[in-house]
Amino acid sequence: MRRKTKEEYIEIICLLEREQGRAQTGMIAEAIDVKPPSVTEVLRKLEEKGLIVYEPYVGATLTEAGFEMARDLWQRHRTFADLLRLLGVDRRVAEADACQFEHHVSPETLEYLKLFLEFLRESPEGRRCLEDFEAFRKQRG
Repeated sequence: MRRKTKEEYIEIICLLEREQGRAQTGMIAEAIDVKPPSVTEVLRKLEEKGLIVYEPYVGATLTEAGFEMARDLWQRHRTFADLLRLLGVDRRVAEADACQFEHHVSPETLEYLKLFLEFLRESPEGRRCLEDFEAFRKQRG
């Protein structure tokens, strides 16, 4: 089993907090398929870093810093998922791949990708490029 990153924990805590009001250890363990003692260990580390407030048997909630990290991750995810969808990648595949990409990109690269997406969507040249790519893709497919 692949080891989960602190970013993945922050994402699931954010999601569970939004849906349930808090993220209990068991909920986190089930959502990311790890054992509850492993979750507890990571939650303590995240609390030490100031990203969450953790109360045993109650759950975890994000601090402002944790929420900022979650928002940044969501923006990274959306950038990659949107780019992949523009290229014609199936939605489920694009979302799954974006989950991987979002954890392995520099801020500089992310800014260029956002700018490129803006160009593709907003400029006549970008829209034409997308149309040409779609025709090329269909021709090949």
